[in-house]
Amino acid sequence: MKTICFYFQIHQPFRLKRYRFFDIGADHYYYDDFSNEDIIRRIGEHSYIPANQTMLDLIKEYNGKFRIAFSISGIVLEQLEIYVPEVIDGFKELAKTGCVEFLAETYNHSLSSLTNPEEFKKQVENHSGKIKLLFGQQPKVFRNTELIYSDDVALLVSEMGYKTMLLEGAKHVLGWKSPNYLYTSAVAPKLKLMLRNMRFCDDISFRFSNYDWNEYPLVADKFVNWITSIPEEEQLINIFMNYEVLGSLQPSETGIFEFFKAIPRFALAKGIEFSTPAEVFNKLKPIGQLSVPYPCSWAGEEKDISAWMGNVLQKEAVEKLYGIAEKVHMVRDRRILQDWNYLQASDHFNYMSTKLFPGPSVYSPYENAYDAFNNYMNVLSDFIERVHAQFPEGVENEELNALLTTILNQEQEIKRMEQEIAKMKTKKKTASKNIEQIIVTS
Repeated sequence: MKTICFYFQIHQPFRLKRYRFFDIGADHYYYDDFSNEDIIRRIGEHSYIPANQTMLDLIKEYNGKFRIAFSISGIVLEQLEIYVPEVIDGFKELAKTGCVEFLAETYNHSLSSLTNPEEFKKQVENHSGKIKLLFGQQPKVFRNTELIYSDDVALLVSEMGYKTMLLEGAKHVLGWKSPNYLYTSAVAPKLKLMLRNMRFCDDISFRFSNYDWNEYPLVADKFVNWITSIPEEEQLINIFMNYEVLGSLQPSETGIFEFFKAIPRFALAKGIEFSTPAEVFNKLKPIGQLSVPYPCSWAGEEKDISAWMGNVLQKEAVEKLYGIAEKVHMVRDRRILQDWNYLQASDHFNYMSTKLFPGPSVYSPYENAYDAFNNYMNVLSDFIERVHAQFPEGVENEELNALLTTILNQEQEIKRMEQEIAKMKTKKKTASKNIEQIIVTS
């Protein structure tokens, strides 16, 4: 029996204000509050709020047979809590249905999986804690920033205990294989891989309102018929997309909400189920392994990481940012740590792309890639000065590394002791109950 897995990505960065060279050392606040508030409120009104209501209505209408998953960055959760808390309330209502799964990812929507394994693991742990706090779920499935994946990333994710990971069904990854199966990693065989069906996702995300498309208009029964026509043995259809497709990238007047409302009716009538990624893990068995020696993503025609690390501007910015990571990990200043989180968002490096944005673009707040690079590097220069100011002059990296190792060892010892205390409390409660039972029976 075929199953459709809907997953939606939700992320917005904290955009930087115009920060000039002469601001370095004088102004330590980097963000365009007006723009950030305006954008998140507008997207919330046009997309997130009506989309959440649509999903909740579908779950109730079909008695839990309609099931979906979300991957929400920690950075956008912070913005929603500040500016549009009703969106958070909507996700909490969805979580209560038991038909919605929240996935793990990097808190900062960062490139840390490619640059700094230690930072990567910290962000994933922070993100899982945030999801647990807000929605009461401990994420079991991992979705990396922009679906970035490679064998090296697979090893990191597997080491953290995740059993399933999402990635792009890129042609150079699959070769002759179909994305409509469950696979495993060649380097981490216990890690199951779910691949995005590019054709179906792009039909909705990019072609849905394109009058020049030869399949226009796309309606629910046609879409479900396409899925039905797939060979019977191909049972898994992964439709991964940006949540803003509903109401923002595809405005409500295009009929996008009506399209989604009709999909479950036609799919269920054809015997097609809906599953979350964790349910797919339990339902289906992998049919083979995938080896991905070089990083892939869901961006561009190449499906590689050139959208963020494809030119010298981007590479220099990434290198300079993560070059300060060791010292940042020793800082306890909350403002510095917050800025560290926000400055890692992949969007900042995406704006520096000369391939995607050679000139003005609706997706970038800058006139061109060089403007984006200059602004970011000015901010980063001030940030690095603030980090260096936290340490005595003349302290070498070797000394810092030794101190960092000591701190990490202390943190691990504290965790171990906390676990021992928790076990002792459990034993104490058990012993108290046994004593009470003995007293009652005697």
